[in-house]
Amino acid sequence: MANSMLRTALILGLLSAVGPFSIDMYLPALPLIEAELNTSVAGAQATLTAFFIAFGLSQLVYGPWADQAGRRVPLFFGIGLFLVASVGCALAPTIGWLTLARFVQGLGAAVVMVVPRAVIRDLHTGTQATRLMAMIMLVISVSPMLAPLAGSGLMLLGGWRLIFWVMVVAAVASITLSAVLLPETLRPEDRVPVNLRSLRRGAGVLFRDPVFMGLTFIGGFGMASFFVFIATAAFVYTGQFGLSPTGFSLAFAINAIGFFAASQLAAPLGERFGMVRVMALAVLGFALISCALAAVALAGYASLGVVVGMLFFANGSLGLVVPTTMVMALDPHGEIAGLASSLGGTMQMLTGGVMIVLAGPFFDGTATPMVITIALCSLGALGLARWILPRLMVEAAPG
Repeated sequence: MANSMLRTALILGLLSAVGPFSIDMYLPALPLIEAELNTSVAGAQATLTAFFIAFGLSQLVYGPWADQAGRRVPLFFGIGLFLVASVGCALAPTIGWLTLARFVQGLGAAVVMVVPRAVIRDLHTGTQATRLMAMIMLVISVSPMLAPLAGSGLMLLGGWRLIFWVMVVAAVASITLSAVLLPETLRPEDRVPVNLRSLRRGAGVLFRDPVFMGLTFIGGFGMASFFVFIATAAFVYTGQFGLSPTGFSLAFAINAIGFFAASQLAAPLGERFGMVRVMALAVLGFALISCALAAVALAGYASLGVVVGMLFFANGSLGLVVPTTMVMALDPHGEIAGLASSLGGTMQMLTGGVMIVLAGPFFDGTATPMVITIALCSLGALGLARWILPRLMVEAAPG
């Protein structure tokens, strides 16, 4: 059982890492892209926003499709689309071309968000699912630790375009891995035909479920804070603090390690103390640390060490929130796990994209707007947690 779970986690983790790698590996190149393609900071950030929006919206297609056709067919299509778009990114002559290619890349990459989560729900529920999700996040964790460094190295070898050629190779490897090692986990008798009536009925169930919506947006505000950090950190760390692309990559890795290291504790803590209690305390910790960092920045004391250190602990709290809320939101909806996964993922990604757009006009090249936006996201998550917590306590009560 343990070996089977480890094998599944490794396969799903490698597939799931395609999306994060396609974001993290080119982050050090954003200032260079801004200069070479003669655009602005906002123009360079638009390539991220376009990816996030497409990544979110296309999950609405992959989820129902995976419930009808099984998990493998949508997976092959999405990764194939990602491969073609990566070629387009590598050849982009203008920022508009690159933004469009990144949008198409997001359309394809979204499949690795939906299908692995649905596969997890096919195989496990409860703390076992949380454990598998955490193991997958451990595999994914190599992305923020190694992808920016890899991107910096590739820039030295062949410029920022080489980064996207490496993504092409990664897509080919992912298709091969899926074809050889990933079996179909959705039995034919469990498949749900896709039609407007069934989608409307399933979506209605999810939209009317306050627990599903609350948990989705708690995770959504948490992910939005991380997206804001991703979109602005390269400019803050290289601009305000004067780091090189390699220095930025190391600082970024430290911040991300907190998230992924803590995610490994989600399942054991959930088994010992209960998933509801872990989620509630983690959201509170995330809000307290984020708001403290915002106050420090407003007071003018946001040095590089302070920002990196406090974000490490804030993201550590966030690492307990995201996998727990994902599993808790899907648990009651196994019969429509694909739709629930895609709808939840869409709302979370759109929340992240909207927060990047809203924060954009206030960005001044310093850490202050970034950490204030992160603090606002944490307060949104905390407010939702306080609203949904009584319902979760009632559902978790025995009998």
